[in-house]
Amino acid sequence: MRPANARQLNLVQAVNEALAMALAADPDVVVMGQDVGRFGGVFRATADLFERFGEDRVLDTPMNESGLVGAAIGMALYGMRPVAEIPFADQMLAGFDQIVGELSRYRYRTAGQFACPVTLRLPYGAGVGGGMYHSLSPEAYLVHTPGLVVVCPSTPADAKGLLLSAIRSDDPVVFLEPKALYRRAGGPVPEGDAGVPLGRARKVRDGDDVTLVAWGAMVPVCEEAARQAAADGVECAIIDPRTLWPLDLDAITQSVAETGRCVIVHEAPRTGGLGGEIAALVQEHCFLHLEAPIMRVAGFDTPVPHALEHVYLPTPQRVLAAIEATVAY
Repeated sequence: MRPANARQLNLVQAVNEALAMALAADPDVVVMGQDVGRFGGVFRATADLFERFGEDRVLDTPMNESGLVGAAIGMALYGMRPVAEIPFADQMLAGFDQIVGELSRYRYRTAGQFACPVTLRLPYGAGVGGGMYHSLSPEAYLVHTPGLVVVCPSTPADAKGLLLSAIRSDDPVVFLEPKALYRRAGGPVPEGDAGVPLGRARKVRDGDDVTLVAWGAMVPVCEEAARQAAADGVECAIIDPRTLWPLDLDAITQSVAETGRCVIVHEAPRTGGLGGEIAALVQEHCFLHLEAPIMRVAGFDTPVPHALEHVYLPTPQRVLAAIEATVAY
């Protein structure tokens, strides 16, 4: 049931509302990045913020990702809370040394004397015809880096709530926004300050037969696969981690212990993907409960092809085949 104080927003509108709320509530918050000012951002996530809060709070920066992240780090060390947008997750590679070598390490290298509260917003993933240079799903690179919190919403309500919590966190947070969901059909989003705690998964669907674990744009794919499986009498639970690291392992393992089966779905390439780490954790913690091997449905070990994006991305049919295989094992 929709909360009485919720409206229907799409995901990009929810991001915009969270940014506006954070800017209004805390004078130390600044939004910065390429074209985030008068233009309103590549995907319009920062639309109207420049007009409302001015050029000292909404900063257009050069096309230099290393400089952007480095500037955000410096601002955070002096007490500000910068929210830096890189237009496409692929472009974070140009600032990777600053993200991995500096941003993630300040709390550790100063024995906790300095926090580095940067929120780095990355529109990620395929599904919008971006081809190989604008479709990266980089979560595996990021969760491999100690010191980074990695967040990925799949609904407008979570986009708003998790972004508010990310901006308020004293840890650096990489906030992955599934751009394929930016303007899909909206969902209910509560009015006002509706922060969602970091580090807690969301149970999307109850089920007794199979646990599906998915995040970002793969959550609606799993929801459709679960609907099709239910027509054949197979009930799937769906767990959306929301925070990819630190992972809410208890929510995942509790569900797998109940169902005895697990299918992990992500759009990044299969080899070295986060799905492999989750599978290892599930095996370690749920070995005696498993009735079948843990299965993964993922992107292929290639760059995202422009013309064959629909073949590369996991589909409800591919997820359904994995569900059927694990039930039949």
